[in-house]
Amino acid sequence: MRTVADLVDHLQELHALTSQTPLFNPVFQLSHDLSRQLEAGELDLGDIEAMIAELECEALQSRARHLRRLVAPVSQQANLDGFAALLKDEPSDFSAFRARWEKPQLHCVFTAHPTFLLAPEQTRAVAAAASSDNAIGAETCVASPEKPTITLAYEHGEAMSAIAHAADARDQLVAVLLARAQARWPQDWQDFRPLPFRFASWVGYDMDGRTDIQWFDSIGFRLAEKTERLERYTASLEAIDPDHPLLATLRKAAAYARDRTVDFAGDLSDPDALSAVANRLTAADPDKLLTLAPLIDALEREARDAATDRAIALKTLAAAMRADGLGMGWIHFRVNASQLHNAIRRVIDPHGELDLGSRGALARLRDELARVEPLRANFAALAIESSTAIRQFLAMAQILHHIDADAPIRMLIAECEQPSTILAALYFARLFGIGDKVDVSPLFETESALEHGGRFLDALLAEEAYKAYVRERGRLAIQTGFSDAGRFVGQIPASLAIERLQGRLADAMTANGLTDVDALIFDTHGESMGRGAHPNSMEDRLAWPLSAWARRRFIRAGITLEPEVSFQGGDGYLFFATPELALATLTRIAEIRPAETDADAPADPFYRRTDLSLDFYRAIRAHQRAHLESRTYTRAITAFGLGMLNPTGSRVSRRQSDIAADREMSLRQIRAIPHNAILQQLGYPVNVIAGIGTAADGNYEELAGLLRDSERGRQLVRLARAANARASIKTVAAFGELFNSAYWATRPYRGTETQLSEPCEALAEYLIKDDRAGVFRRLASRLRVDALKLHRLFELLPDEQPLEDRERVRRLIGVLQALRLTLLQYMFIRAVSVPVFSRANDISRDDVLEMVFTLRIDEAVAQLRRAFPTSFPKIGDFAMDEPADYPDGSGEGYTQIQRDYIDPIERANRLLLRITIAIANEFGAHG
Repeated sequence: MRTVADLVDHLQELHALTSQTPLFNPVFQLSHDLSRQLEAGELDLGDIEAMIAELECEALQSRARHLRRLVAPVSQQANLDGFAALLKDEPSDFSAFRARWEKPQLHCVFTAHPTFLLAPEQTRAVAAAASSDNAIGAETCVASPEKPTITLAYEHGEAMSAIAHAADARDQLVAVLLARAQARWPQDWQDFRPLPFRFASWVGYDMDGRTDIQWFDSIGFRLAEKTERLERYTASLEAIDPDHPLLATLRKAAAYARDRTVDFAGDLSDPDALSAVANRLTAADPDKLLTLAPLIDALEREARDAATDRAIALKTLAAAMRADGLGMGWIHFRVNASQLHNAIRRVIDPHGELDLGSRGALARLRDELARVEPLRANFAALAIESSTAIRQFLAMAQILHHIDADAPIRMLIAECEQPSTILAALYFARLFGIGDKVDVSPLFETESALEHGGRFLDALLAEEAYKAYVRERGRLAIQTGFSDAGRFVGQIPASLAIERLQGRLADAMTANGLTDVDALIFDTHGESMGRGAHPNSMEDRLAWPLSAWARRRFIRAGITLEPEVSFQGGDGYLFFATPELALATLTRIAEIRPAETDADAPADPFYRRTDLSLDFYRAIRAHQRAHLESRTYTRAITAFGLGMLNPTGSRVSRRQSDIAADREMSLRQIRAIPHNAILQQLGYPVNVIAGIGTAADGNYEELAGLLRDSERGRQLVRLARAANARASIKTVAAFGELFNSAYWATRPYRGTETQLSEPCEALAEYLIKDDRAGVFRRLASRLRVDALKLHRLFELLPDEQPLEDRERVRRLIGVLQALRLTLLQYMFIRAVSVPVFSRANDISRDDVLEMVFTLRIDEAVAQLRRAFPTSFPKIGDFAMDEPADYPDGSGEGYTQIQRDYIDPIERANRLLLRITIAIANEFGAHG
């Protein structure tokens, strides 16, 4: 077997054997067959690498096809024509037209959680292939190069590139909207101020769980964004009129912002350095542009007397300025509730005696809010402030005072579960004079927050200070998260719980007389099924986090809805990686109109038959909880530590510092993205699929009828089918066989592979005490019982969108997994074959073996290279006057050990990480 085609055919043959022997594992058997060839010299790592390269190519092509399918058509002209045709069906009433398109259909937030899986060259190749209507071919198959180090600056640059493409695409759609308005309402169209989309980012401003972002980094990023945006406004105006009188203003402002960006690009921890740059930024300067209002006004006044084409171009530029302000978009700061609690205690509870959730704490907060007077603060205050939360408010104040006075700032608060947290945020916003420009937004993501979120909203909206605040702002903002929610309660229960919370918000706003303010709901999800992104269509992707049922609750109450979603990291930015993809993505969203829904649509039976749907939800949630509380599940997920995963972001997940800690690693020590990524790599997205079958047990017919007749139910099934189409319980079980002592003991049995007798015996003896074989076997059994019930349910439901070439995709993933298992066996054999003794006799071979078994390969290789050096000091290297007879030889390095054992382990690990990328591409996202 030397080609991928050979492996696919052989895997198909092995699968047929499962009908004869149910416990037979074709994935592991294929890996065993390959391992025997590899150890016999019939294959080498070069052959394995060639097969992996071919599979990488297929996976990249699959990724490009999936991306294009989500946003097709991708031709820019086709999308502009399609959008223009869509507008012909708009109502004839100008007021209704303005009401629809002067509010964003969607806020798009470009976040940077660690999902930068692909190297830049691969990203460009996938995006280019998806941007064309041509067949996706070999041009997508970029070899896996070394990725650049993923720093915060790198992530910020990628976010700005995506936003730039998005802004250009929005300008094109705005021009079409203006042209339509001019043709349909020639007397009134000048009053039209389109704002179909708004963009934002938290890259460089998110402090939740991070200590590596300094306050001056955030200021520097905002200045860089201001510089880039002013340069883009300048280029747009130059294209309209190279001699336009406003160009001088924009150019000078851009030059000023560029100089200030340079000022804030370095380390400003030194007081003298900070004083110099801060004084330059805060000083009055004629080129220090803080508001675009005069420019917008001038452009729109000029448009009234200009020819139609020029007028449309001028108003398009004005619309961009109105949407983005003096930055590439709006910005989101983020802190944790505990950081706010620590800060507010200084004010209301300096001795730490109060429960911040108590009525007494709320009463004190109300009193402080009622009498708070704004304080002035400067950059020195920022430099000396120790509280993370207060520092964020001080940074926001400096941005609003000295960089952009117009664009409001979002303050996202993670793990926010009590109204006092929000009142504390309002207190600090008012304390620093920015309460009228900051939207405080609680995040609901933990199991507790989702369970008690309705009561939280009722209590918060009953606070008079909060009601006055949201009326002043004109919007009420909340955030819902699908990452930790999907990890701890399961993706389907999380989506349904979030949906109920959104409905409770509509009820609370109505009950408290707040139907006159907008409801801005930021649904933060990733691009994978396990993180809240529905893979079947753009319509499903938008409706999964904010369903038609939830939208109807707001529309029927007369509340304007502002939906907001995240496009996360390298995966999310792919939608905006080229001008073609950006325009296609925004056009699809505009067609779907996620801010709207039919208020008079018939009730979905999923919400009427709560006797069925609520039990269904609770049963899945209970099943997911049982997994999370199970030592079996935790041990399986952490069996390889985080070693299967590539670094994919600037916020790196730390590995445990000691060998034994991997055995006791808690799932809470692994963030949501690596948790989901590990599930992908082990072969079964548990947090998407598990529990559905069990929930249907005993009531298949009635539940199938409900799911079949319900749009929400069918959407749920589409998600489950998409995940199941790529899942393999046999693969989960195969990983356990690596740790099966009996496998290694019997591998050289009856005279086969006699050259491996010693390493196999050593592995068998070492693994007698290892628990992982049993752990994977038990997990696979639990998953299989649930899957049998799931398939029974699936048989009663139509497959609305079957995965294209489903069986081939499953076989390719199976081959990738088999190659990974082959390489793991190869590494295990070499690790155990390393001689016990070395120059560095403080190193235990058992320690190194455990590092290899948990895929801490970099550490293992470093220890082995230290133990077996190939070069070391010689006596002749020293110019000594005194003669010596010892040592009497030149000494020898361990070149052969490096060549035969250590280097191959390192090379095999590099191939393992390439397999990781290929599998993630077949799933369509990382984590």
